[in-house]
Amino acid sequence: MDKLKVGIIFGGLSEEHPVSVKSANEVAKSLDTEKYEPFWIGITQTGSWVLCDGPGGDWENGGRPAILSPDRSVHGLLVQDEAGQYEPVKLDVILPVLHGKFGEDGALQGLLEYSGIPYVGCDIQSSALCMDKALAYVVVSNAGIATPQFWIVNGDETVDGDQLPYPVFVKPARSGSSFGVTKVSSKDELQGAMETARQYDTKVLIEEGVVASEVGCAVLGNDQDLITGEPDQITLSSGFFRIHQEDSPETGSENSTIQVPADISAESRDLVQETAKAIYSALGCRGLARVDLFLKEDGSVVLNEVNTLPGLTSYSRYPRMMNAAGRPLGVVIDQLVSLALTGKTQ
Repeated sequence: MDKLKVGIIFGGLSEEHPVSVKSANEVAKSLDTEKYEPFWIGITQTGSWVLCDGPGGDWENGGRPAILSPDRSVHGLLVQDEAGQYEPVKLDVILPVLHGKFGEDGALQGLLEYSGIPYVGCDIQSSALCMDKALAYVVVSNAGIATPQFWIVNGDETVDGDQLPYPVFVKPARSGSSFGVTKVSSKDELQGAMETARQYDTKVLIEEGVVASEVGCAVLGNDQDLITGEPDQITLSSGFFRIHQEDSPETGSENSTIQVPADISAESRDLVQETAKAIYSALGCRGLARVDLFLKEDGSVVLNEVNTLPGLTSYSRYPRMMNAAGRPLGVVIDQLVSLALTGKTQ
């Protein structure tokens, strides 16, 4: 039987470019090459697309220029040959391994819809919705699930710092990981935090500080056929969780530890998993997402955020939660490809 031709897109233009490359390296280690013929499509930090041998080494300078064609008759790539001509390369499915802007905000998904190639993960609408934390809060709140109290500041608008219930978190409304996020304990710190957030987005979210334990849940599947990983739990010694911005995240975080499975009661575990699935469904997610929640002392849960293309690095939370539930990354990839092609897990 012929191998499935899988286009794996990694790199990208967002601040999470290095994380994406690390995720792609883990995919390379776990991909079953007896089933799949990988086509590694790297997007450089300047926005060039190259077909390369993989995410290792100097891939940005060693590949051939490539274009993902929006023409459905191509159903794949146009790759430049030595003569400067573009030859078509047909693909069966796309596995995006991109994080942040232009990766999980609906931009790439729009191009993939034009191409007609089946792809792993959320569609345009759910990607854009989850990327905008404020819009996600509105939808989830309307579904009867608790969210933090929040305020939106657009463009050059100002906010009355005397009216905020400190501490608050100031963050870009549409950015990945914790880039641009500041914990603000007083009015005096507010302006600086706003300026930091605006480096990443013109729309700024101010969010109440929720006193709770941070937990997460990996979700995989389409429609009502959903699978969850073992919830994890983050314990902080100071500040807030921002592992992707540390110098050596592979060796652990400077201010946090992540425990999988989470040290919570069976009742809380069930609530976290069921709430994560409800949020995933309310936001129209497909394929995969990581749902981050706050677990309060009274046993209730509050949405933190949803990541539609979560990290797949050696230290990332999504693959660790799935692995704890008996699904190593290779199995997860198989299931994601099956979902993209047939709408069902294997």
